[in-house]
Amino acid sequence: MEILSYMRLFVEVARTKSFRRAAEILEIPNSTLSRHIAELEKTIGLRLLNRSTRKVELTEAGEVYFKRCQSIVEEAQIAHELLLEVAERPTGTLRVSMPADLATGYFAPIIADFAKTYPLIAFEFDLSPHPVNLLAEPFDLAIRVGPPPSAPSTLVARPIAMLPRYLYASPEYLKHAAPLTHPNDLDRHVVCIVEGPARLGRVARTFHRGDESVDVMIGTRFAMNSVALSRALALRAVGLAVLDNVLASDDLALGRLVRVLPDWSLSPVLVHAVTETRLLPARARLFIDFLKVRLGVPALHFERSFDQRTP
Repeated sequence: MEILSYMRLFVEVARTKSFRRAAEILEIPNSTLSRHIAELEKTIGLRLLNRSTRKVELTEAGEVYFKRCQSIVEEAQIAHELLLEVAERPTGTLRVSMPADLATGYFAPIIADFAKTYPLIAFEFDLSPHPVNLLAEPFDLAIRVGPPPSAPSTLVARPIAMLPRYLYASPEYLKHAAPLTHPNDLDRHVVCIVEGPARLGRVARTFHRGDESVDVMIGTRFAMNSVALSRALALRAVGLAVLDNVLASDDLALGRLVRVLPDWSLSPVLVHAVTETRLLPARARLFIDFLKVRLGVPALHFERSFDQRTP
């Protein structure tokens, strides 16, 4: 049992390339972690890590050992959590990175219900707009909007939602704006472009009406990486916002926004749960399944079509 514990400590140091960071994640003193790693190296009879004041690097033997230990530690953790799941007591800290707009606009009520369903799970959420490094940072999963990540190849992307998108504007904006009856008319309007990263310039967008589709180039004075900001600007009659029906529902009900080009929609966007491995702890698997059910995703269809290691 002691060797398995040492292997877990070694995997965390190898993954983070830092004794200090690994000690914080493992919640043990740095000196204790260093001593246990030294004992592991003594037991094996090989140096696994090259240490310096600036960084920690794996030796050749450490690289080989890390690849084998990582899967062993993951399997042991999964086995342990499966027993907890059988006992209906999933525990631990669920660490999730996700966009702030998605978290507040969609996931807040789902997270609240999930927390009530599994009261022994604690949560750490990172709402930074910049993608986290799942290989080096201690996150169970990241929620990402758009195509699945193409690198690194070890990441696993599971679709959990498909968001429809429509154009919305305030009645005040439409009072003074040019006529808007077809997507081609958008070149005479201000559209708040949401891109990550945000940058000005003309972008291509495809609009759909039944079996008909049309590609248009849209320019703007406002480029951003926040759907919430685009909505706020639309409410102030600055321009048009691209929103989904959930985020726009309250404003529609109160008459603060109206849907323009109501027969047309933009191409929907996929939302993925991205993980570093297929071997997920119970809390992460339960959370992903909970999201799929609540967001109405046909899980079997998506698993067959999209659940994959990205090329």
